[in-house]
Amino acid sequence: MELGSIMEFLNNKSILVIGATGFLAKIFVEKILRVQPKVKKLYLLLRAVDTKSAEERLHNEVIGMALFDVLREQHGASLYSFVYEKVTPVPGDISCVDLGIRDSLLKGQIWNEIDTVINCAATTNFDERYDVALGINTLGPLHLLNFVKKCNNVKVLVHLSTAYVCGEDAGLIQEKPFPLGKAKKGTEMIDVDIEKKLVDEKLRKLHSEHAEERPGCLDGQTLVFTKALGEMLLVHYSRDTVPLVIIRPTMVTSTYQEPFTGWIEGLRTIDGVAVGYAKGKLKHFPFKPQLIVDVIPADMVINALIVAMVEYANRSTTSEIIYHVGSSLRNPFKFSNLNELFFLYFTQNPLIDKEGKPIKVGEVTAFSSMASFRIYMAIRYSLPLKVFHLAINTVLFQKHYKDKYTALDRSLKRGMRLAKLYEPYVFFKGIFDDTNSEKLQIAARETCSEADAFNFDPTSVNWEAYMMDVHFPGLVKHVLK
Repeated sequence: MELGSIMEFLNNKSILVIGATGFLAKIFVEKILRVQPKVKKLYLLLRAVDTKSAEERLHNEVIGMALFDVLREQHGASLYSFVYEKVTPVPGDISCVDLGIRDSLLKGQIWNEIDTVINCAATTNFDERYDVALGINTLGPLHLLNFVKKCNNVKVLVHLSTAYVCGEDAGLIQEKPFPLGKAKKGTEMIDVDIEKKLVDEKLRKLHSEHAEERPGCLDGQTLVFTKALGEMLLVHYSRDTVPLVIIRPTMVTSTYQEPFTGWIEGLRTIDGVAVGYAKGKLKHFPFKPQLIVDVIPADMVINALIVAMVEYANRSTTSEIIYHVGSSLRNPFKFSNLNELFFLYFTQNPLIDKEGKPIKVGEVTAFSSMASFRIYMAIRYSLPLKVFHLAINTVLFQKHYKDKYTALDRSLKRGMRLAKLYEPYVFFKGIFDDTNSEKLQIAARETCSEADAFNFDPTSVNWEAYMMDVHFPGLVKHVLK
């Protein structure tokens, strides 16, 4: 296993990036432009109806972000001329055939030029409808694979997945693919075509009834299910045709080092809980303190992706390889540690409420099962709400208790919603084997002089220092500002 020079590999390369407005995709784009300005072209697929809309998204949602401040300092006033020389925004949609690219000339140019394809497209939105999640997470990778098969020079397709496609597996989880069509539990078979048919039939029925379009309500397991199906399709239909690398990160957190420490966008996995806690709204939550919270900084995920891309492109084989990028095996960090650091950081650095007063926080009470948490929530919120409901039409209620009723109802819904979303993670009993990733790290150190600039070794992270000095401050600065 040899890498050679990563910079030399990237020199004069044309790369297609799918899902370019996503958190990790932006970090990839920034890194490539910063470390190898001699890259030939980055084609960024952006969900947009036309070129103008794609250019606006590139400007507002990618280059305009604080993430690109280091590049801004390097290039000054010439940043945008540099970017538009190197970057081509491509309007399209991964959930459509040929990625929804309507411009036939641009499509032909991409087919002829690109050497590497990076798929970061995914929906992780819990308010997404199931049909949309299925279109992006499951059918999207298949549309991309069919598109790549029409390309003339692609050396590798890198698919960014998630380690949690393993479902509820426990113990040591291997870096192996899952067979297409077989359910993770029992003997039941999964048919993607049937899933799609059921969705289409339901949509037709809703349209015929002129139903109002509303947000969906997915849980973590359903989103992971659609991602797992996408992986299965990619592995099954790429064999012997397209060289495939699958990157499975665990729970992704803010940047560890590059382009600067603590950059984050939106609420990533554990951060929904962190924000609820910091605002004084989360005092009880279901989790087992002794279990491991498997986190990995975002820039390490991208470093692993780039190194894997370079190493695999130099191979002659077309069989897939999977990399777990996480910390649970070699540098475990427990929920009990995270809970303690929540308390320590937000007592020392409290958020300020609307009245200008510091928000007081206490230690979170842990419930070791969803059943015990539901019982607590029923006693604490559901029963008082029922009492209030009996008096809802009285004048006394309207004058004195309406606000309290609303607050209780909101707290109940928020708590149960968060618990449902995080259930697959807070009770997860698996440890992710990262043998392939460790071998890749060793190969990089031994055969690549630039390995230090692409560090993804989880043992190099001191979790307490990272959380207290990098992640929590970054969360406050970039998300809670």
